[in-house]
Amino acid sequence: MILVTVQINLRPRIEENQRQATYSQIPSLIAGADPSKTVELVIQGTDGKPARILQVFNAEGNHIGWLFPGVGQGFGDVISLIIGLDPQAETITGLFVLEQKETPGLGNFIVDEPFRSQFIGKGVSTPLTAKAGVPTAPHEIQALTGATISSKAVCDIVNNSIANYRASALAAVK
Repeated sequence: MILVTVQINLRPRIEENQRQATYSQIPSLIAGADPSKTVELVIQGTDGKPARILQVFNAEGNHIGWLFPGVGQGFGDVISLIIGLDPQAETITGLFVLEQKETPGLGNFIVDEPFRSQFIGKGVSTPLTAKAGVPTAPHEIQALTGATISSKAVCDIVNNSIANYRASALAAVK
């Protein structure tokens, strides 16, 4: 009962901390972004659930990208991330892991730049896949050695998030 009370009382603070963590990453996920001009939109994904996405603008007020949330099961626990996309939501501009509890020294390397940078510039028309060894196709990401499940989980989360929110996001600004 005490834990439930603590959780209920801390939920707004936890949500605000996650919001601040997301906003602090905007410039690194979408080049030229002005976080103060970011607009939060609540849309309904194809899963029927409401979600908060971010429409990102530059200092001149031009729409230059999107941030979509992504959540899914990793090897150790839930992985939560944010995905940067171009204005048409066709190309990934960045990826940041907000929360993970993957195996230390293996799966937790999903937070490191060498892994995350593989997603930059990838098109979203073909689902991304994690591959052990050197990628041979444009939609492949090199899986972390010893952490193929974590690598695959990140690809699945990215694919699911884009599939879930892309159409609704684009429709919301027409």
